[in-house]
Amino acid sequence: MGRKERREREVKRENYATKHSAAKKKETLIAIGVLAIIAVIVGYAGYLFLNMTETAPGGPENAGALGSEHSHAAILVKIFGDTFEFSGPAFQIKSSWIHFEGRDGSTIHKHATGVDLGYLFETLAIGLDDQCYIFPDGKQFCSNEDYELKFFINGEQVPDIREYEIVEDDRVLIVYGAETPEEIEAYLLQLDNQVLVK
Repeated sequence: MGRKERREREVKRENYATKHSAAKKKETLIAIGVLAIIAVIVGYAGYLFLNMTETAPGGPENAGALGSEHSHAAILVKIFGDTFEFSGPAFQIKSSWIHFEGRDGSTIHKHATGVDLGYLFETLAIGLDDQCYIFPDGKQFCSNEDYELKFFINGEQVPDIREYEIVEDDRVLIVYGAETPEEIEAYLLQLDNQVLVK
């Protein structure tokens, strides 16, 4: 191999290294730019959400402005004695007005006046009326001659909870099954012992 060939190979290597280095710098700058734009958008959206005082589109009918109230209530749902959990991602922050958050499935957070429990269950895609509790996958638990759907607010049985607006420290129990009064009392005690996540 002659001197000329060696020099040509060195020049090719230098050109390749220069091009490769320039391409890497360009890709890095593009990635940094894209991440910066995303960070600005997310930050601005978060700022708007936290400072929103007007009624935003998509909210419940007759709801007050976001931030017009901030209440917390404990909820416990028992289906044939099993606790239904709202801590999964499918049930977290489905509405700005009323929701579960922070991977907690036992504390309802309400952020506006005029927002009832019926709206909460709508946002979770859970069908609820005075006779049936219907899971998002279509499984239905309806009152019949063997089993009954019951609702309790602060220890008192009520016929329906859909139009109820929670206030601070409320306790909401939904039960489906054939529980004895003693079992209901045990559920109510369990609910009273739940810690509200504020």
